Amino acid sequence: MTVLQDLRVLVVENDEMSAALLQMQLVHAGATVVGLAASVAEALRLLEETSPDVALLDYRLARNETSEPVAAALSARRVPFVLATGMLAEQLPDAMLTGILLVKPYLSADLSEALVRAVGRSRVKA
Repeated sequence: MTVLQDLRVLVVENDEMSAALLQMQLVHAGATVVGLAASVAEALRLLEETSPDVALLDYRLARNETSEPVAAALSARRVPFVLATGMLAEQLPDAMLTGILLVKPYLSADLSEALVRAVGRSRVKA
């Protein structure tokens, strides 16, 4: 059995190569990627159409967007998220720190562990 077996993940990442690499890593670890979004609008649309168990968010998106609206929508739906960014916690808005912070660069094992922690933490709260 793989680490992320049967976990449905929404990925919000504006860099195409990074998104493709993340998708490969997640699928290899056993997850199902329910959507790849490069913008807030795409992410919110996918969130309406799918039911992810967890989301992986990059903080800075294209056109000066941030993933803050996506994090708010996820929180309203009680969907946990991992924030993967090169920024430090002190540089981020408090609302973004409700997710698990994964500082770039990171290893595949760190990504899997963060997603498992996020889902586990949300199930404890429920």
